[in-house]
Amino acid sequence: MADVKIRRMTWLDVEEVTKVEEASFAIPWTKEAFMNEMLRNEQAVYFVAVHDKRVVGFVGVWTIVDEGHITNIAVLPELRGQGIGNQLLAELVAFAKSKGLVGLTLEVRVSNVGAQKLYEQFGFMQAGRRRRYYQDNNEDAYIYWAKLGSESE
Repeated sequence: MADVKIRRMTWLDVEEVTKVEEASFAIPWTKEAFMNEMLRNEQAVYFVAVHDKRVVGFVGVWTIVDEGHITNIAVLPELRGQGIGNQLLAELVAFAKSKGLVGLTLEVRVSNVGAQKLYEQFGFMQAGRRRRYYQDNNEDAYIYWAKLGSESE
């Protein structure tokens, strides 16, 4: 899908982002949670993937000192496997490097092998496990970390 544009998310995208979230997760974030991220959380930065003027995916990160914690990444189920998640993660990694972040971390379900492969393509490595992390079914999460070098390296 070549005609996907990645851009910074604004509060005007919250309605559509919430729809992607609801289609993607067993316990989705609420519209209010995303609005709070946009308007009140100075550490939060989100990007959206737009196709035909519609938000079809998003990724978010919290910047904490010199590290980033990826909060969530999702693509509409019917559009998965077309490289949109890859484009979103590439944009996020470029942003993190531009801000001088030295690393990125995230949690991923032990069963979500597809996501793990995506993260590993970007240099993320498994660094631990959180037992019973997911509230919907008590599934464990792997903790992934990626060290980021500067653009000049």
